[in-house]
Amino acid sequence: MELPRGMKDFEETENSNIEHIRNHFKRLSTLYGFSFMDPSPIELLSVLETKSGPAIKDEIYYFKDKGDREVALRFDFTVGLTRYAASQKSMRLPAKISAFGGVFRYDEPQKGRYRYFHQWDIEIYGKPGLESEAEIIELTSRLFDSLLLKDITIDINHRNLVESFINQTFDSKDPKLVGDMLRAIDKIQKKSKQEILNEFKDRYDINKLEKILEFSQIKGTIHEVESKFDTTKLQSWDELKQLIDSLENRGVVNTRINFGIVRGLDYYSGTVFEVFDKNSTLGALAGGGRYDSLTKAFGREDIGATGVAGGVERIILTMQEQKIIPETKQTRVSVLYINEEMQKVAMSIASLLRLDNIPTDVDLSGKNLKKQIEQASESKYCIIVAPKELEQSKIVLRNMHDGTESQIDIEQLTDDPRSILNLEKL
Repeated sequence: MELPRGMKDFEETENSNIEHIRNHFKRLSTLYGFSFMDPSPIELLSVLETKSGPAIKDEIYYFKDKGDREVALRFDFTVGLTRYAASQKSMRLPAKISAFGGVFRYDEPQKGRYRYFHQWDIEIYGKPGLESEAEIIELTSRLFDSLLLKDITIDINHRNLVESFINQTFDSKDPKLVGDMLRAIDKIQKKSKQEILNEFKDRYDINKLEKILEFSQIKGTIHEVESKFDTTKLQSWDELKQLIDSLENRGVVNTRINFGIVRGLDYYSGTVFEVFDKNSTLGALAGGGRYDSLTKAFGREDIGATGVAGGVERIILTMQEQKIIPETKQTRVSVLYINEEMQKVAMSIASLLRLDNIPTDVDLSGKNLKKQIEQASESKYCIIVAPKELEQSKIVLRNMHDGTESQIDIEQLTDDPRSILNLEKL
């Protein structure tokens, strides 16, 4: 029996790592005032096609349900959250929403992403403004700090800036040309310059295309970019400078201007950014920006939107590359018993400890004591129920780290187990 291609089972260790990131994300999103929700995993296909068009079918799972409706599995959270926000006419603005969970994409499976994978996502809906972008980027930076990841860079750009340079270079405002050039810039991160030139040479002036690709390689601080390129004729350059200034005011200093960041999705309409580990080849760990055109496509001309999503599995791989080991293991206690007669008492003690929220294991299959001790090797303490000690209303407490043992009154254990087991911090 095999799984469909691109799918996988998530075992305990990987689930623990996903939960580790989820906990950090939820804590921070709550700290910043985001409301957590889980948008529907199934959408009408027409909703997903609203901005991406029919071509999106090549990249997603879609099918007809029993009512003969064309539906699809969500491929991100942005579309579903925006559909929801657009439908809430009385929603208080600005609305800050976060989400975390699994998404489906019919892409070629790759390292760090199968066809079912996990994302975290934050969105702000309301009046377009620079501080919304700054808030999104600040929280993103703080999340990577919280996960103890090093050498993280947030590359920032503006779609208007790139589009204005394309229009100036080609002396044209043809939307198809702009779209092709944005795709060429987006591909330069994955393909060689010559491959891109070969792909577009029959449709566009090769010298102008080369100029666009050279432009996309410009990156650095505000001062560094201005020293190597005349930015005075670029739309939204001042807006980009103001955003960087706002981020620095918030204490976010791991940002960089990068004219090669355009984001592949057509609905982005302003600031765009991506997050990278400077020493990794995994690609972007997160990406986002402003997408006011998507809220308009859903019938809300009165609100804008900005957001970011991150790939959880890719972040886990980055943590492994940086040898960051999450604290995911619980401190556990095992209750052991000498014989079948003592099993009932052991079960009772285990239940009492669990009622006190102490992670507790007890053998269910009647193994001998030696096997139970082997099974309990990962526990901090073992409580051993034995006939001789039980006659005196006592149990044996063994420290599994150093092997020391002591006898404890059962009443003392059940009255205050955390003190007895030194588990105040659990």
